[in-house]
Amino acid sequence: MTSSHRLRRLPALPVVAAAVLLAATGCSSTDATASVPVPSPPSAEAALCGALHEELPETVAGLGRSDPEPGSDLTAGWGDGAIVLRCGVPRPPAMSDEEALGAEVDGVGWLTELREGDGPRFTSTSRKAYVEVSLDERFAHDASPLTDLAPAVKKAVPPSL
Repeated sequence: MTSSHRLRRLPALPVVAAAVLLAATGCSSTDATASVPVPSPPSAEAALCGALHEELPETVAGLGRSDPEPGSDLTAGWGDGAIVLRCGVPRPPAMSDEEALGAEVDGVGWLTELREGDGPRFTSTSRKAYVEVSLDERFAHDASPLTDLAPAVKKAVPPSL
């Protein structure tokens, strides 16, 4: 009988979990702002990132500005998380890979990292601060947002060479 009693309890756990999940989903906002980790660069890089923040456009790839949480001069976003920029990130390990993909857009070099189940991530190369741009799955085969961001990066973050 104990075995039978346990079998009756097991199905209840998924039902309770589903109810909690549905309740939490029902309470969440449909226009939620993305949340991203804020980098913690050295002060000289942080100053460059602050200058970049002032130069960033209000729209990228036709998407309006919607900065991620927590608010910081080191992060920016467009389209409720479709495009997220972080400035002052550490040098990505993939930059040491001779086989890594790269691109140059309007005078700014970018390391290209393809992410499974998401859009690409680009990190500026040969700049005094690393600027990372993550795109969601809508941009899986599209680097065009970099054309809107490159002029600001070029103006605010000088080359390191």
